[in-house]
Amino acid sequence: MTNNNKLNNNQFELYDLEIVVEQINGHCTCNMAIGDSFFLKGGKISLPKKSDFCLYALQSTIPLLPAKQRQNHLADWMETDARVTCPDPECRLIMVIKRCKTRILNHDDVSAIPSKKGT
Repeated sequence: MTNNNKLNNNQFELYDLEIVVEQINGHCTCNMAIGDSFFLKGGKISLPKKSDFCLYALQSTIPLLPAKQRQNHLADWMETDARVTCPDPECRLIMVIKRCKTRILNHDDVSAIPSKKGT
């Protein structure tokens, strides 16, 4: 991440994330394959063209993604742990959350509540 001194008071920085199917150790009924992925850029999820992603596997990652988008303390487990499993015990699908490039966002572009300038 960049030096926060370079950001103005209305800006913050997030990692773009790629969530990739790393292993399938059971029977996946959603036809997922190793290498299938989706992306989180800012607050938007996207899929590669002509692909889909299992809703149940997706929902298991969602609670972790906002924290993985941010730089945390080096001792925080979010800095070292990156694997998530599908909740279907017969599927045993494992995904890895990868941090990609960072992007700078402006508060007023992502919130309906205006920022307090100068704070």
